[in-house]
Amino acid sequence: MTSETDAVRLGLVSALIMCACGLSAAGDGTRLANLEAGEDRPGGAATTNRATDTRNAFSQASAGIGFEGESRFKVGNAIFRKTWVSAPASTKSSDGLGPIYNARACQHCHLKDGRGHTPAGNWPDDGAVSMFLRLSIPPQTDEHKRLLAEHRANVIPEPTYGGQLQDLGIQDHAGEGRMHIEYADAPVELGDGTVVTLRRPTYRVTNLGYGPMHPQTMFSPRVAPQMIGLGLLEAIPEGAIRANTDPQDNNGDGVSGRASEVWSHEKQQVALGRFGWKAGNPSVRQQGSDAFAGDMGLSTRMFARPAGDCTQAQEKCRAAPTGEQNGKPEVTKQMLDLVIFYSQNLAVPKRRNPASPQVLRGKQIFNSIGCVACHIPTFKTGPINGQPHLSNQRVWPYTDLLLHDMGEGLADNRPEGVANGREWRTPPLWGIGLTQTVNGHTFFLHDGRARGIEEAILWHGGEAAAVRDSYAALSKNERDALVAFVNSL
Repeated sequence: MTSETDAVRLGLVSALIMCACGLSAAGDGTRLANLEAGEDRPGGAATTNRATDTRNAFSQASAGIGFEGESRFKVGNAIFRKTWVSAPASTKSSDGLGPIYNARACQHCHLKDGRGHTPAGNWPDDGAVSMFLRLSIPPQTDEHKRLLAEHRANVIPEPTYGGQLQDLGIQDHAGEGRMHIEYADAPVELGDGTVVTLRRPTYRVTNLGYGPMHPQTMFSPRVAPQMIGLGLLEAIPEGAIRANTDPQDNNGDGVSGRASEVWSHEKQQVALGRFGWKAGNPSVRQQGSDAFAGDMGLSTRMFARPAGDCTQAQEKCRAAPTGEQNGKPEVTKQMLDLVIFYSQNLAVPKRRNPASPQVLRGKQIFNSIGCVACHIPTFKTGPINGQPHLSNQRVWPYTDLLLHDMGEGLADNRPEGVANGREWRTPPLWGIGLTQTVNGHTFFLHDGRARGIEEAILWHGGEAAAVRDSYAALSKNERDALVAFVNSL
């Protein structure tokens, strides 16, 4: 029998749990989620109110950016959108593309600053511009092992084709090959008997342009992620992210997030990885420089010539003319600074209908089944020099920016840095419900296999298997409410 003192104690614990999850107790004993202060503006004071229900919802500047900031943002946008050409060309500020590449402009992969998509068919039916394959091999030498152990390299590139399959080439240069995807149905039965058919992809490369690949080559497909809120994610203090790590699962909740440790080319030391599907880069600048090099074959101060993925086995590629002038890289420091500023200040849109009863019910379910163990709702950013509008903001990205084992179903079986072949960084959820509006599709996860929020949830495994199973056991009304909540973010 419970004593009165124990009952009071249990009531206090229950109240604390409800407070932590944003819940309140109604008079009839049911729990209702609260709309917490600031939750409707997930980017804090930098949240945008502009065009939040249009295709331009992800292309707005941070609120509070100021007149000068708005000007820099617009110029950065112009560089982000511009089409690069091969060298030599009369357009000296836009030449140097390739010689092998995946896209001719940043915007081609991040259309409307949003999410890429799976191709509608295999080449030549679809060029798969916003999706590509990462390539690597296991370490072959002691030097390879040293580079990985010291975090100076995240992977060992495939010796002929490099770290990324570039399917396009400039004139007289063959593309490296074509990604080929095949899907198989994978039906899943939910607790109420509903059957959801997932699609399980397999990948191979056709039309190899430079001979056979290494027999131990590992593939990892990647869809271009949305661009919003990057500066805010970068501004979250490192200590706040590391505080959520639990690699040994000491608290016994089945979740064991790990920090990604990567090499910072800016600081010349190991740093916390935050960006990319496996948190392979520590900063927006390094992520952007990496994309200029790998996706378009363009040099920056961080990644000089031979930029891109021209390997020792591709002599013609390495000997091709460049767009560098007077020792300056093709993407000059000024251009890179503007693109990085633009990328940091793509604003998070305000939420849609965050206080509707269905959305608040969905929030309660999202919290109660454990989604918040990885998709941590809120952080506070630290001070950012020169960008007060991003500084000291309470933001709601719904991520912990940590690596988690997501199970065999989502495994690419390709290690990257400290991430093993089953681990992925928790992606932010803010803006996810606008994907259809901005990009005209609802393909989610690292390779776009999920055709909606429900399929994405059902692909969760590993540390998230219990949450997935809890979702599958919900009634249809409860599942609809949870999906409505996620779509409101």
